[in-house]
Amino acid sequence: MATGSSFLSEDRFRCSVCLDVFADPVTVPCGQWSAGGRQQWPGGPELFDSRPALRVNAFLSDMAAYFRSSAGRSAARTPPKDVLCDACAKSKQKAVKSSHRRTRLEPHRRTAMETQVCTKHDKPLEMFCRTDRAPVCLSCAASDHRRHHVVPLIDDWDGKRKELDVQQMIQERLLKIEQLNQSLKVSKEAAEGVMAAAVEDCAALIKSSRRNLDLLMDVIERKQEAAEAQAAGFVKELEEEISELLRRSLELKSPSRSEDRLQLRRNVPARDWTKARVQPSCDGTVRTAAAELGTLRRHMEKLCADVEVSRVRLYQVDVTLDRDTANPHLVLSEDRKRVGCGEAEQSVPDTPQRLSSFAVLGEQAFSSGRFYYEVQVGGKTKWELGVVRESINRKAENTICPENGYWVVWLRNGHYRALSGPSVPLHLKSKPQKVGVFVDQDEGLVRFYDPDAPVLIYSFAGCKFGGKLLPYFSPCPSDGGKNSTPLIISPISRTL
Repeated sequence: MATGSSFLSEDRFRCSVCLDVFADPVTVPCGQWSAGGRQQWPGGPELFDSRPALRVNAFLSDMAAYFRSSAGRSAARTPPKDVLCDACAKSKQKAVKSSHRRTRLEPHRRTAMETQVCTKHDKPLEMFCRTDRAPVCLSCAASDHRRHHVVPLIDDWDGKRKELDVQQMIQERLLKIEQLNQSLKVSKEAAEGVMAAAVEDCAALIKSSRRNLDLLMDVIERKQEAAEAQAAGFVKELEEEISELLRRSLELKSPSRSEDRLQLRRNVPARDWTKARVQPSCDGTVRTAAAELGTLRRHMEKLCADVEVSRVRLYQVDVTLDRDTANPHLVLSEDRKRVGCGEAEQSVPDTPQRLSSFAVLGEQAFSSGRFYYEVQVGGKTKWELGVVRESINRKAENTICPENGYWVVWLRNGHYRALSGPSVPLHLKSKPQKVGVFVDQDEGLVRFYDPDAPVLIYSFAGCKFGGKLLPYFSPCPSDGGKNSTPLIISPISRTL
């Protein structure tokens, strides 16, 4: 049986939640408390229609006051012994009243528990005063900070965390902008360096070419002068021999000199002129030098073509095929980057925008500025490429020419032609595996390139577009499988 002293121990008068000795204990009239959603003491049968008024229990209040005063006197005589917190995983810290609460465990994992307690009221710092920018306890919030903007600490922490996340995102983007600006600066400096070197090299090349040209001209002129002098010497010598021969001829005909005819015949000039040659001014060395200049010219032309293709590639756009414009015989890939000829006509709606000709249009329309795209044509024996006016008659069999809104080149039976009305034959040194189409709508230009060569295939100039333009593609019939390879729109190859 429990003794009276143990029954009336201090632990009987502690709150089971905060573990403090009761300050003003209250009870219902029956001396117990309510539980659940019903106003009933769990251990008794009595029910209440409404929660009864709570009254201070004098006996419990006196006993609680006694134990509080006893605890104060004991604390004055004996220093308290620290109780270690069970939540500390490594270095044990002193436990405080809030150690057992689940809501306190999260901040406890971040900071030692004594830093989470109000030094004035010895209560958990569960609130945050945004006016003073400091954590406070509930008592502080109700007294010193009652006119301040006080919020639950967890709400402020969530807000701060979100704010910190946003700030971190901002900082990351600012850093990215700084990196991009730095990269742009480096790129600009590199570009300026390359341009300066190119200008310097080009100027030196022009100067060297002019100097070498002057030297070559001087050599040719000197050789020509030498050849002229040599020829003049030969001519003079021949003329002298002719004069001598004429004189001898007259002497031979004279009757008075008949006795000396044998002697005259023996004194006739007998030089062999069959091997006499004038040294040409453009001999092997000079011709080699001139050929080197021609090689240099071709290299310069190729360099200029490389630069031109690199320039137009800056305007490369992402072109996709428009299914609604495709002729029923054409088959498009899922990504709308390939088009070829099918075995049979497909069942598709005959809409106004669908072409009756064996072609398909690009989905993107262009009304101004510049654009460029490349199409792979390797393995094909027939194809048509270019741009068309958006307003073309899509159902009529139009003649493909600029007057009808077409700016197109094609391949037929190994021959390339620009359909400029009349068509112009194109004499290419190599068969293009890829064709680049460049349009400058402001300047009225449509140009076709072989970007791998690189070389300009053909240029339409002075074009009157009169509206939006659409890319135009025709893989042409498969011709029994000989032309079954599809046209393929190349991915953007622009590099910075």
